Amino acid sequence: MTQNKNTDLLERRGAAISNGVGLMHPVFARRAENSEIWDADGKRFIDFAAGIAVTNCGHRHPSIVAAVTEQLGAFTHTCQHVTPYENMIQLAERLNEIVPGDGPMKSAFFTSGAEAVENAVKLARAFTGRDGVIAFGGGFHGRTFMGMSLTGKVAPYKAGFGAMMPDVYHVPMPKGLSGTNEDTAMVGLRALFKESIEPSRIAAIIIEPVQGEGGFYQAPDALLVGLRELCDAHGIMLIADEVQTGFARTGKMFAMEHSGINADLTAMAKGLAGGMPLSAVTGRAKIMDHVGPGSIGGTYGGNPLAIAASLAVLDIIEKEGLCERATKLGEALSARLNAMRAQVPEIADVRGPGFMVAVEFRDPVTGAPLGAMASAVKDGARERGLLLLTCGSDGNVVRFLAPLTIPQDHFDEAMPILEASILAASGGDHA
Repeated sequence: MTQNKNTDLLERRGAAISNGVGLMHPVFARRAENSEIWDADGKRFIDFAAGIAVTNCGHRHPSIVAAVTEQLGAFTHTCQHVTPYENMIQLAERLNEIVPGDGPMKSAFFTSGAEAVENAVKLARAFTGRDGVIAFGGGFHGRTFMGMSLTGKVAPYKAGFGAMMPDVYHVPMPKGLSGTNEDTAMVGLRALFKESIEPSRIAAIIIEPVQGEGGFYQAPDALLVGLRELCDAHGIMLIADEVQTGFARTGKMFAMEHSGINADLTAMAKGLAGGMPLSAVTGRAKIMDHVGPGSIGGTYGGNPLAIAASLAVLDIIEKEGLCERATKLGEALSARLNAMRAQVPEIADVRGPGFMVAVEFRDPVTGAPLGAMASAVKDGARERGLLLLTCGSDGNVVRFLAPLTIPQDHFDEAMPILEASILAASGGDHA
């Protein structure tokens, strides 16, 4: 009898790990290489999740492995506050050059995306002397209390955790299928300023240039232009949450580059260090320097192993042309999905810049979101050897976040698996 190690591990996980830690797939990774993962039972999967846009450069890219190994031979931790190290300075210098911004830039390092968001808000509040923060419905900014408060979705992120942080407000995010656009968002902002809080009390507006967990809705250029003008008029800091969108995922190094609008502060993590825990905030130097020594940072922030990995990531993106690769892969995937619309009327939309693509499923008659269908696509694809993720406020969106380094033959292998899974979930013929 063949032992099912995944089943055994799932039982052990249930007995040992909090139920609050969600699980997309009952698959336990044993090893991974570029765009492939092998589970505890030896089954191979094509990875279209990349650890939620973390391994943009693929699993175990040789340059990242070499950089971390070299750093491991020197030291693993001394703490950035105690005895810092040169490679942190090197990474900050590079981020200060490539992150969209106006004027001299500076950076600070942390460990998680939520920490980056929290510290961006701290910096904005300190610089402006104000408390209010505006975020967008459907946005996701982390699971800390400020992160939860900024996040525009109650379940599962806020439910049961009590009162959120004060002076956090939400306005609608433009979502084409819901009939909202940039005008809706700006009307919401004007109403907020008239009915809830005056703009002179707002420290920052935070936005994901493309919503991640919220369903891969891209902020229209007109909205970002309007936000920039509004922020400039009222002395408000514009924060770009590029945690999921950064590092070539959208066909640009940062998604804000598509609009030509610069934020005052940019929060980043995920793809920054190719699988090592690292986050950062880069922003205008006068904002970054407004706070005193010791007010931001953290014991593990800017870990030297993660810094070494990040420097390798930036080299890989440039040398291997991953921005261009993301655009090419995304166009190919979108074309395949759009070609299915005649067979699958439940496909309501295919969207997303670069290789940050999503497909949304809705009832073709009522327009009701089909969360169960998205889940069926995800589960069916897994059974066929392809790992996918769902997202969206209604759970009716499948998102595609494969490594940008995925070999062409693996991408081509994944396409019929994806198509068969969608057809099966819609009741179509997938033989």
